[in-house]
Amino acid sequence: MLIQKIVQELQDIPEDKLAEIYDLIHYFRLGLSQERTQPRTPGLLKGQLGDAFFEPLPNDAIAQVGRCKN
Repeated sequence: MLIQKIVQELQDIPEDKLAEIYDLIHYFRLGLSQERTQPRTPGLLKGQLGDAFFEPLPNDAIAQVGRCKN
């Protein structure tokens, strides 16, 4: 069985490295359960963007952003 092979491999890892292996396995397992319960929805915005979103910014808006970087 695969779990027995994993346990055999763990027995050969030095004691001072076991905490790292535990963290890896633990957080990997937690990630698996989140994948099943919370499917990812692409994008941050709900709804749809209008064509105006893709139009270039006016020059005064671009100039204002440039002043904010200081």
